[in-house]
Amino acid sequence: MQPAPPGQGMRPGTPQAKPRGARAAALPARLWQAAAASSDIAAWLQDGKARFTAALALEVERRRPFLWLPVAMGVGILLYFAADREPALWAPLLGLGLSAGLAFALRLRRLSAMACLALAAVFAGFAAGVWRTAEIAAPMLERPRIGKLTGFVETVEARDSGARLVLLVTDIAGLPAAERPKRVRVNIRAGAAAPGDHIVATARLLPPPGPARAGGYDFGRDAFFRGIGAVGSVSGKISLAPPPYPLPLWLALDVAIDRARNALTQRIAEVAGGQGGAVAAALVTGKRGLITEATNGDLRAAGIYHIVSISGLHMVLAAGTIFWLVRALLALSQTIALSWPVKKIAAVSAMIGATAYCVFSGGEVATERSLVMTLVMLGAILVDRAALSMRNLALAAMIVLLREPEALLGPSFQMSFGAVAALIAFAERWQNRSHAEPPPRLPWPLGALWTAALGIVVTTLLATAATAPFGAYHFQTFNPFGLLGNAMALPFVSLFVMPAAVFGVLAYPFGLDGPAWALMGLASDVVLKVAHWVATIDHSTVMIAAFGPVVLSCFALSLLWLTLWTTAWRWLAALPLILGVAVAGKPERPDILIERDGSGLAVRRADGRLAVAGKPSRFVLQQWLAADGDSRSPDDPGLRAGIACDALACVIRTADGRSVSYARDRLAIIEDCLRADLVVAAIPWSGTCKARLIDRTALGRDGATSLYRTSGGWSSQISESQSSERPWDRRREPRPAVGTATAAKSSGLAGSQPSASPDIDAETEGFQ
Repeated sequence: MQPAPPGQGMRPGTPQAKPRGARAAALPARLWQAAAASSDIAAWLQDGKARFTAALALEVERRRPFLWLPVAMGVGILLYFAADREPALWAPLLGLGLSAGLAFALRLRRLSAMACLALAAVFAGFAAGVWRTAEIAAPMLERPRIGKLTGFVETVEARDSGARLVLLVTDIAGLPAAERPKRVRVNIRAGAAAPGDHIVATARLLPPPGPARAGGYDFGRDAFFRGIGAVGSVSGKISLAPPPYPLPLWLALDVAIDRARNALTQRIAEVAGGQGGAVAAALVTGKRGLITEATNGDLRAAGIYHIVSISGLHMVLAAGTIFWLVRALLALSQTIALSWPVKKIAAVSAMIGATAYCVFSGGEVATERSLVMTLVMLGAILVDRAALSMRNLALAAMIVLLREPEALLGPSFQMSFGAVAALIAFAERWQNRSHAEPPPRLPWPLGALWTAALGIVVTTLLATAATAPFGAYHFQTFNPFGLLGNAMALPFVSLFVMPAAVFGVLAYPFGLDGPAWALMGLASDVVLKVAHWVATIDHSTVMIAAFGPVVLSCFALSLLWLTLWTTAWRWLAALPLILGVAVAGKPERPDILIERDGSGLAVRRADGRLAVAGKPSRFVLQQWLAADGDSRSPDDPGLRAGIACDALACVIRTADGRSVSYARDRLAIIEDCLRADLVVAAIPWSGTCKARLIDRTALGRDGATSLYRTSGGWSSQISESQSSERPWDRRREPRPAVGTATAAKSSGLAGSQPSASPDIDAETEGFQ
């Protein structure tokens, strides 16, 4: 019987078995394929290494690694602020010296030397933080106090109702000199005070408030670096008192400047009139108290609030106007134009004018930072270098960080330097583009108008893209129509408002300034009408849920990587950008937010939105809603929906059905500890509780508290760590004995946080 041919007699679908010899022959082929693939990978890696080495060599040749020194310095500053206690100064100075010495010793080995210089910059930033804190350290109020306050009036800012004063304290009743804040900021509703007066009044003072939520902006730290140790309000009559010592010389100079600022503010507001006059006065003197909250809201919604904070835009326009004016006047003489360095004389004049503008406008942090940037770029003209360069920007950043390292944590520094870096990087790419086919030119004036319009649109797009992550992180908002608002408003600011301001200041001593202020007011009115129109567009302000510093770091790294490198590997910036967007798109929202003094809380309901119990301050509630991406107003009645309240307590159900009690009375605490899953008490409590209990004493120790649901109960995040011992930290009060809460309350020592929001408008800039 013949054997069946291969494949016959098998069931359909059964794979044919390969002969053993065929399998053995196929094995070397697979090995050859694997070897070829590994060879391709090795070649690809070798090629990538060669490309990387060539790109790095090109970046070094273009001196781009220098631009990363301020970045390394910023890393050192962040490490300083991350410490849980105040570091010693000698440690970073020793590290700085060793790193710099090692860099010098390894100067012939370029990569090693650059690494050592970067490490030296890290130590320099850390040392700058330690030095700055030690330089301005002053006592901060430990608990609320009501009593007599005396001090010299440093500054006065008129507001819609009353005024805001900053006092150099000479005495606070019942407070030893060693515990007395150096400065306090108070609001007055009645009475008058002038800069330089030594006044006495009854004031209610509170420690500068901590973060409104866990992970939020630390207003207490901001007040510390501003030299303010307490905030509050004055009640009753303000009286003049004999000063205990003559007015210091530095204070006399500050007082003279503030009086001149107030007089000029009043003059501009009276001539220009209305809110246009208030905005015009703010642009010249930095006094923003006359601008109403409705106007501020319109400017924010239109994405042009940055125009009322004297910063990079105003400094460049003012210095540019002076530069052009001086250069044009000198060019009228042929002899001077041919024999004198006209351009350098104009640059020096612009530097003097910009410095005077900064001093006269109050020298806010944003203004001083913009002055440094302007002086560096004008100084480049004096040494025959390009004024607008990334290297000059890096020098300005290092000067600012060494002088005021705390500026790194604020939105002003981040947004302005981010915007300028994006603009300079674009200018570098534009200058290096191919000129093989020049674009067609339009006839005058269409060509000039097209160029100006295109410049405004492109710069606004770049600045908006560069600053949007920082604005979203600090303010939880995005203004999608900011491009429209800036494109329509900035031409009026650049062509009319700021030039009129320069001519008005020059004509003011001669009494001929009226027409300039009138023109400035008219142009400001047009800007405000544009802002109001843009603000009325649906979704002109989009709320974005708060994301953490890790996401912000991804966005910042992406921006830095894209702008500081020039070769193709800059496109690796897409990696941290994608990671940041992915994480920010799924924020971890807390289920419960508790105010730092126990006056109220917010609970996430089954519909995913927050419901509020108690009476949290309006400012804190605004912070909670903004961080949650919720566009509702603090006055929205829907915030109280789904809450069952009586005279003693309120009960709210969470999304998973857990019961949360907000108790205002001891009887309510006793009852709700037996039936609720969580009890938040607005008063101290030392008794037992079956449920988890967060009382007033715990909040006084931990600050604002956020809770997240877990399978076993709740996890918490607090705004003030018990292990942290920094000069700006609020001192924790020990847990009082039972029965002392009533006495503390009656004595006024258990006061709540101020209802007025801390002034952070000076840090709100948009882009420069």
